[in-house]
Amino acid sequence: MLGNAERLVWGNRELIAAGLAITAQVCVAAFLLGLMLGLVACLIRLYVPYLRGLALAYTEFCRATPIFVQLLWVNYAWPELFGFPDTVMGAGIIALALQSSGYLAETFRAGIEGLPSGQREAALAVGMDETQAFRRIVLPQAVLTMAPSIVNQLAVVIKSSTLVSVIAIPDLMYQGMRIVHQWFEPIEVLTCIALIYVAMIFAVSAAARHFAERLRRRFGLGGGI
Repeated sequence: MLGNAERLVWGNRELIAAGLAITAQVCVAAFLLGLMLGLVACLIRLYVPYLRGLALAYTEFCRATPIFVQLLWVNYAWPELFGFPDTVMGAGIIALALQSSGYLAETFRAGIEGLPSGQREAALAVGMDETQAFRRIVLPQAVLTMAPSIVNQLAVVIKSSTLVSVIAIPDLMYQGMRIVHQWFEPIEVLTCIALIYVAMIFAVSAAARHFAERLRRRFGLGGGI
């Protein structure tokens, strides 16, 4: 088995590394886009009453649609309907971002609404304007409260990204299956791929804990991930 691992995994290390790089690009881009879309949907739902129904419909649609369906819908239907995306990478990023944004919008809403309103009112009473109160009082506490859910959603993005191979994005899973189909020996290759995903999730969790600790020290907050 060690000989097979060396031949199949180490011998194809450049192919696996290239797939890992694509996976990282897709996950980072999709998560950042999902954060922006989710925050916009959240703020519209909270502060723009006449668009609240639209934001709610968007959130529920993104949460209720399976990622596999979203991948195929964005990749095959969007170019005909909207003229974009024009690459499979773009389609994969948008599809992952759409699903994540629905869950992140709810995470942001719960984090903001969960803070006692008296803290914001106290900030305004001591002379802060709305922007300062949000940035200095509301946001740090909300971020720390939301951090576990946000990290969990990033982990979901990483795991869901394994499906982008169905639209021919040459990610880590795509390259792993390419090696398997070439040699018909899945044990070593797929075990290696699984361990790489486990390492990615652990790295994300460790980075999140470090960020949360820095946030607590900077703003003197309690709690953690």
